Amino acid sequence: MDFFDNLKNQAMQAARMAGNQTYRVTLDRIPANLAQLRAMPEADLTKPEHTAALTVAALCVYPVDKEAACEMLHFLQGPKGLSGYDKQFLADRFRDKDYVPRSYFVGATPQNNYEPSTPYTLTFFENPYSRDHFNEGYLTLHINSGGADSARQVKLRKKPSSGQWFLWEQFLLSDIRKPESADPWA
Repeated sequence: MDFFDNLKNQAMQAARMAGNQTYRVTLDRIPANLAQLRAMPEADLTKPEHTAALTVAALCVYPVDKEAACEMLHFLQGPKGLSGYDKQFLADRFRDKDYVPRSYFVGATPQNNYEPSTPYTLTFFENPYSRDHFNEGYLTLHINSGGADSARQVKLRKKPSSGQWFLWEQFLLSDIRKPESADPWA
């Protein structure tokens, strides 16, 4: 083992000791509308990783049916709801980049045009700063994209009266590498 391998192992051990958790969520299907999303067992929103996974699924629907995707995101945001600004943000981010949300599924890479394998699996993780100790009830989960070098974030907020986790904000739509089929330099 060389110096850098040892350093990496020490960093990974320190991260584990800091209370980091990894969450793996498997979805049998991507819901096409709010009724299908609400029928999924994850839609009880009692686990933060389920809310985060359904957020990715709803974003995958946006290029096909904007209205259905917005209805699902509105549901996932709970009392906060989806604002006009949020809708405009989505419209801006999805111009010619329908592949970005698919890139978060395990196995989706530029080489396979971000086509995930089924069942659809997502892996979220915490880092030492994921839990906001100044504002209890907030949690930031991180997820890797098959087309980016750094993890992206989904911030969630817990509603104490129901125990449900709702989408507070997401940073999932930043640009990533183009799929090989759309990259003239590939």
